[in-house]
Amino acid sequence: MDGPEFFDQGDLVSVLTTQPLGRALDYRAPEGGCHRGAFVEVPLGPRKVLGVVWGAGQGDYDLSKIRAVIRVLDAAPMREEMRSFLARAAAYTLTPMPAMLRLATRAPGLGDPPSMRRVYRRGLSEPERMTDARRRVLATLQEYGDLSFTLKELAEQAGVTPSVVKGLVGQGAVAEEDSPRDLPFPRLDPELPGKALTDDQAAGAEVLAEAVRSQSYGTTLLRGVTGSGKTEVYLEAVAATLRAGRQALVLLPEIALTEQFLHRVEERFGAKPAEWHSGATMTERRRIWRMVGQGQAQLVIGARSALFLPFQSLGLIVVDEEHDTSYKQEDGVLYHARDMAVLRASICGAQVVLASATPSLETWANVEAGKYRRLDLTSRFGPAVMPQMGAIDMRDEGLRSDRWVSPTLQAEVNKRLEKGEQAMLFINRRGYAPVTLCRACGHQIGCDHCDARMVEHRFLKRLICHQCGESKPMPEVCPSCEAVDRLAPVGPGVERLGEEAAALWPDARVAVLSSDMYGSARALKAEIAGIAAGAADIIIGTQLVAKGHNFPNLTLVGVIDADLGLMGSDLRAAERTFQLMRQVAGRAGRAEAPGAALLQTYQPDHPVIRAILAGDEEAFWSAEAKERHQAGVPPYGRMAGIILSGPDVAQVFDAGNLLAQRDAPLRRIGAQVFGPAPAPIARVRGRHRVRLLVKAEKSAPLQEALAQWVAQVKLKGELRLAVDIDPQSFY
Repeated sequence: MDGPEFFDQGDLVSVLTTQPLGRALDYRAPEGGCHRGAFVEVPLGPRKVLGVVWGAGQGDYDLSKIRAVIRVLDAAPMREEMRSFLARAAAYTLTPMPAMLRLATRAPGLGDPPSMRRVYRRGLSEPERMTDARRRVLATLQEYGDLSFTLKELAEQAGVTPSVVKGLVGQGAVAEEDSPRDLPFPRLDPELPGKALTDDQAAGAEVLAEAVRSQSYGTTLLRGVTGSGKTEVYLEAVAATLRAGRQALVLLPEIALTEQFLHRVEERFGAKPAEWHSGATMTERRRIWRMVGQGQAQLVIGARSALFLPFQSLGLIVVDEEHDTSYKQEDGVLYHARDMAVLRASICGAQVVLASATPSLETWANVEAGKYRRLDLTSRFGPAVMPQMGAIDMRDEGLRSDRWVSPTLQAEVNKRLEKGEQAMLFINRRGYAPVTLCRACGHQIGCDHCDARMVEHRFLKRLICHQCGESKPMPEVCPSCEAVDRLAPVGPGVERLGEEAAALWPDARVAVLSSDMYGSARALKAEIAGIAAGAADIIIGTQLVAKGHNFPNLTLVGVIDADLGLMGSDLRAAERTFQLMRQVAGRAGRAEAPGAALLQTYQPDHPVIRAILAGDEEAFWSAEAKERHQAGVPPYGRMAGIILSGPDVAQVFDAGNLLAQRDAPLRRIGAQVFGPAPAPIARVRGRHRVRLLVKAEKSAPLQEALAQWVAQVKLKGELRLAVDIDPQSFY
């Protein structure tokens, strides 16, 4: 990246494009010249593609054939720190640079000039005649509130033709207006008063604010029991960032969490921040990308991909619920948002706050090693106290094989309903039943494209594969033996539990919360807001309900199958079960009424179950750390997964065996190779999958050795190879 910052017309420049070429290409600077980091449009064969001027050209190509940059786009140039972040992230994750650049340019129309656009909002009138299509348009506008749509976006979102929207415009039910394409976001006011803080909250907020004021890099674990007010504490760090004239990013693990959080931000700073996630319209994504780059968006609330936005002056990154598994990107570019947040902050001199009631062992180990600071919030905010924890020994309950709510738990729910309080039943399985079995021949209905059982979703009247998304209608006859009326659901899912709850408590209002039961993120947010306001007596939920929701009237959480996460060979099984159970239990008793959490278990003496009930988190982490240390596995050793896939199983295994035989680059650094072996789910979307696992010491130069190792195998045809540094799942 040496050389001048500005290139005159005709100078050779190196342009990195988003196309999968593996390297930058030489072009001539256009008329008027261009800066390093400029976003440009360049010719590539017959196409025009997006790229970034990465530096001076190499000059190792026939100069007479080098073409000129077509034009420089009207966008803030990519900053040096962003180019460095992409390059270092690519080197760590062994990802080609064009793929990293695609992550950093995920907004449509970046090359469009600033102009007016025609947008559509809810009008003042009602249509003369209501049709189903018109109702969908008005419902979409109602659901998205303040957001405006282009004609194409609104029609697609509502599932109608543009003529339906135009018809509503003619009747005044939809307003059509011209609006600037990319408006700055409203200014946030850090001087507005925040909530009154407890002593330990105020002390923690001051430590974080002081760190932000230092304008240097640092990472802090903000640990506090659920309901202790971690959000209020790190919002004061956001306020300090805004006072310093810098930008802040808050990452949340789940889109459904944003609604409550946005209200808290608006209360604290007087305006809504920018919202970056898959639920945002394309027009809104383009606006956020451009405004972030111009410093006209002070605070972004986002999913993990928000880390790749072009911040002009990033001073703070908050990773809320930092232990959450959804921060790991499992397809495309394989990265962990928590680790990338730390990397990005270290480059641009920003502070990182990792907030969690149950931190990951990786973060806990970094605190123990002195790499991260630790702040503890030891008590719940206001009158709330931590729930009483208890186990229900299912061996003593005498439960029928087709029932999952024990008599003991049923009696406890009854007590809550009599007092007008809410109860939650938690099971970490989506759908109605995880397996559909033929009672005549024993056949289990599997996916046609994956080695996975299809899950019955009775709400949708379909079987769905949770690996590839394939779905088909619930069959009437067994596809194997053609027996009629012999297919039966085996095991409970969240929908089946909802059905049982409705039968046990016919007079109660039962709400089933699962991410795949709602058509949009906003519909799910609305349901959660309704429950928090008291619209349900019994909440049936999956892992979604464990994440940060505040239900003030909820006083009992019953975990239906606390043993579920303890099965399998995942090295993080104990840690994840501990985190999930503690998080779920933390939903109870968040207001004045005391709460209780009851775990139904067939293994009440299991060390993880005992640690959950005792609430001794330090003892659990210490024991877990000792085991991992002895085994030499993360965070005290290094691992990488190699996933080979293709339509021909023999070809995939041949490539895996060839890799295993040529392991000299890994042996040189003392690494071990395990496999090849079929992945636990050996076929996904028709592609056979084989895994190799590499294990090395913490200090080993793993990436360099891996790059040399995989370069020995030339991939032919449809064979694909993916490298997963620090794998989080082993499916």
